[in-house]
Amino acid sequence: MTLQDYSKVEKAAGISRAEVGRLGVAILFIGVVTIWVGERYGHIDQAYLLIVAAVIGAYMAINIGANDVANNVGPAVGSLAMTLTTAIIIAATFEAAGAIIAGGNVVSTVKNGIIDPDTIGDPNVFVWVMTGALLGAAIWLNIATWLGAPVSTTHSIVGGVMGAGIASSGWAIVNWPVIGAIASSWVISPLVGGLIAAGLLYLLERFVLWKDDPIAAATRLVPWLLALMAWTFTTYICLKGVSNIVTIQTWMAGLLGLGAGLVVLVASRPRIVRRAPSLTPDRHGVNQLFTLPLIFAAALLSFAHGANDVANAVGPLAGIVEVLVDGGMSTGGEAPIPLWVLIIGAIGISVGLALFGPKLIRTVGSEITELDRSRAFCIALAAGLTVIVASQLGMPISSTHVALGGIFGVGFLREFLQQRMSQVIENVLNSHRGDRHFEEVERVLRDFQNAPPEAKRTMLAQLDEMGQEAVITAAQRKKLKKALKRQLVKRSHLLRIVSAWIITVPTSALLGALFYFALRGMMLP
Repeated sequence: MTLQDYSKVEKAAGISRAEVGRLGVAILFIGVVTIWVGERYGHIDQAYLLIVAAVIGAYMAINIGANDVANNVGPAVGSLAMTLTTAIIIAATFEAAGAIIAGGNVVSTVKNGIIDPDTIGDPNVFVWVMTGALLGAAIWLNIATWLGAPVSTTHSIVGGVMGAGIASSGWAIVNWPVIGAIASSWVISPLVGGLIAAGLLYLLERFVLWKDDPIAAATRLVPWLLALMAWTFTTYICLKGVSNIVTIQTWMAGLLGLGAGLVVLVASRPRIVRRAPSLTPDRHGVNQLFTLPLIFAAALLSFAHGANDVANAVGPLAGIVEVLVDGGMSTGGEAPIPLWVLIIGAIGISVGLALFGPKLIRTVGSEITELDRSRAFCIALAAGLTVIVASQLGMPISSTHVALGGIFGVGFLREFLQQRMSQVIENVLNSHRGDRHFEEVERVLRDFQNAPPEAKRTMLAQLDEMGQEAVITAAQRKKLKKALKRQLVKRSHLLRIVSAWIITVPTSALLGALFYFALRGMMLP
C-alpha cells in the first residue's frame, strides 16, 4: 500500500471511531435510564414494560434532538452568526430549560386528540398502543435524520398513535377531521412561513440593502425590525412556553410583547447609530447588525421548542407511567407528568442534538439555499410571526414546516430576482444586436451577471462615471440596478424534504401498528 492509501484508511477509521463514539454515548444515556427506572420501579408489576417504555421514550427524545432542533439554529449557523459548537451549546441548554421549566405539569398522552383513549378501555392495551406509537415514531425520525430530511416530530408521533390506535380498536377510533387538518398543514405551514419570510426580506432589500447608503437606511428601519422581533418572541414564549406553567391570555401576552418591543426600539436605535460609522457601507455591514438578534432568536426558539415538543417524547410515556405505576387512566387523554419523565425528555433532546444534530443543522443552514444574516433574521422572525398568527386564527401548522418554508421562501425570492436580472440583461443585449459595440456590450453584461453583488455595484458606478462613452445607456443601467440580486434553491433538497413531509404520518402509522401487533403478540398468553 502507498502512503496515500494508508492516509485514506486512517481517515475512514477516524470517521468510524467518531460514529462509534456518538453511538456509545447514546447507548450510555439509554443505559442510565434503564438502570434508574429499574432501581426505582423494579418492585411494581410489569416493571419490565415500564423500563422498555422509558428506554423508547429516551430513544425518541434523542431523535427529536437530532432532527427537529436544527430548524431553530440552522439559519443562524448557516449565516455564520455563530459557530456550530456555540449553536449546539445554546440550543441544548435552552431546549432542556424549556422542557423542564415550561414543559407543564400535565401533558397530552395522545397528541392533538388524534384518537380517543377512552375507546380503548383496557389499560394494558393502552400501554401497548402508546409503546408501539413511541417506537414507530422514533424509528421514522431516525430514518429521516439518516436521509437528511427535517420532518415534524409532532406529525411523527401523531402518525404512530393513529396507526397503533387503529391496530388496537379499528378505524372508528381515529378523529378524521384532525387528520384532515394535519394534512392541510403540509400546505398551509410552509406556504405562510415562506410568504412572510419572503415579504420581510423584500422589505429589507427594498428599503435598506438596495439603497445607495444601506447603513444610513439601516439606522432608520432595523430598530423597528428588532422591536418587531422582540414583540414576536415575547408573545411567542408567553403563548408557547409560559402558558404551560401559568394561565396567560392572548391579549396579556401581546401586551407584554408590546412592552418588550418598545424597550428594544428605544435601546437599539442609539446603539445602531453609534455603531454605524464603523460598519462598511454594504450588505456585509448591514448583516453585522443582525448577529446578536439571531443568537437570541435561536435561544428563544429552542426554549419554546423544548417546552412544547418534549411532550412528543414523554407524553405517551407519561400515560404509560400513570397506568403501570398509579394503576389507572385519566379521562380526556391527559396525564400528570412526573419530573423524572420530563428530565429524560430534556436530556435526551440535548444528547440527540449534540451527537447527531450537526448533519441536519448543516442541511437547514447552508445546503438548501445560501443564507446571510439578514436572510436568516427574516426566517427566524417569520417563524415566530407565523406560529402566533396561525394559532390565533385556528390554522393547523407545524413549526418545522414553517421554519423550512421560510428558508424556501427566501430562496425562491432570490431566484425570482435572479430571473428578473437575467431578463433585463437579455433585453439590453437584444437592443444592441447589430450594433458595432455588440461584442463589448455582451462581454460587459456577462461579466456583470457573474459578478457578486458588491462587484455589480462597482461596475455600475464605473459605467455611470463614463457617462455617454459607456457602451450601456443610462436607462439600461437604471434597469440593471433595479434587478441587482440573485441565487437559487436546490431542487434535490426541496424534493427530498417535501416527500418526507408527505409520508411522515402514514409511515409512522404503519410502524406504530406493526410494533403494537408485535408487542401484543408477546404479551398475550
